[in-house]
Amino acid sequence: MEKTVAGWWEKLDREHLRKSLEKVNRNIRTKGILGTRVSELYLPMGELLTGYAYGEFYDWDLYFENIYMAYFGVAKYCRNNVEAFLDQQLACGFVARTLLSPRMRQHFKPFLAQVVLLGLKQGQNILWVKDRYYQRLKKYLDYWFWYLDFDKNGLAVWDSADHTGMDNQVLRAGSLDAQIAEGVDLNCYLYRELLAMEIIANKLGEAADAQAFRQHAEKLRDCINTILWDDQDGFYYDRNERTGERIRYKSASSLTPLWAGVASEEQAKILIERHLLNPEEFWLEYPLASWAKNEKGYYQQRKSGECTWMGACWVPINYMAMHGLVRYGYKTEAEQLALKSFEMVSQEEEVREFYNAETGIGQGLNPFWGWSTLAYFMPLELLYGSDPTALNDGRIAPLAAEHLNLCF
Repeated sequence: MEKTVAGWWEKLDREHLRKSLEKVNRNIRTKGILGTRVSELYLPMGELLTGYAYGEFYDWDLYFENIYMAYFGVAKYCRNNVEAFLDQQLACGFVARTLLSPRMRQHFKPFLAQVVLLGLKQGQNILWVKDRYYQRLKKYLDYWFWYLDFDKNGLAVWDSADHTGMDNQVLRAGSLDAQIAEGVDLNCYLYRELLAMEIIANKLGEAADAQAFRQHAEKLRDCINTILWDDQDGFYYDRNERTGERIRYKSASSLTPLWAGVASEEQAKILIERHLLNPEEFWLEYPLASWAKNEKGYYQQRKSGECTWMGACWVPINYMAMHGLVRYGYKTEAEQLALKSFEMVSQEEEVREFYNAETGIGQGLNPFWGWSTLAYFMPLELLYGSDPTALNDGRIAPLAAEHLNLCF
């Protein structure tokens, strides 16, 4: 394996990569863009995007799926899918995290405003958000803090492991409707969501709202760093809201403060060097493990058709961690992670849903055209200094179009 993304790019078989991407795009066009019953029911004016052959639509998947589409300059699903979800909002602000089979105790993970921002950074007109959808975004965000922060310490709580998206991490987040875990990941997503809302509010001329979002984000960052950070272990742990005790299991979810920019420089150094890069925890042969190797409950190979997050490698975790490593000055390690992710996905005939972090073998849906496809572009993002997830007004470069001469 090449040691740098520059060396990788120089020796890359670009025609083979183009063919792999064309196969992914063909799957998206024929199976991942739904415009019949689903669109008529939820969004009469357009199509909806999904990474799943069985046709369900999920919350954080939507964010990463649209990052992939941005590589080809396709932004319309940032609006279409967000409208579809917000059109199902209840009066209290609740938005179910799935469309076809709504889970009515599981609020949409904090990514809606970030999906909106992805579209705006590709030239979408802010006016579609104005009034109706802006108010709905505010209500959806308020729901997290009004209804899902029971002890009012500033930190929201997950419903369960299923709600986190890390489906079977029951040890840290509980079974359905447990509502015990003040998630490190959840509150980092909320921090980013507040900052995304600040940008949207400023674009709409809502200066007072923008200031309030910024202030809330800063307060939330302080809560994460004081309540969830453990000085002795040098690690962020979820907190049991009922007992007040930290839930001492090492999950890759606790690396999210790096991507969000919540960790201080000192905290980041400890978290990265003691844990993320530790071959006994997360840095396995095909990093990153979703659950620390030396932690209770760890295993790699799926059981009974499940989606396992008890050690298996999931590309979106790698993707967030890569940008977190860059943020804190670990560019070499970020390149290693990007190249390993590319190698892992490329060695299979089809993109897979998740991978064995010890062997690199694909698991889950086959073929899969959702978030795992980001691995094809992780080295390119580093090579060209691109970060679609950056919370700013910067243009998202369509890397596939500009550097691979490939259109969707």
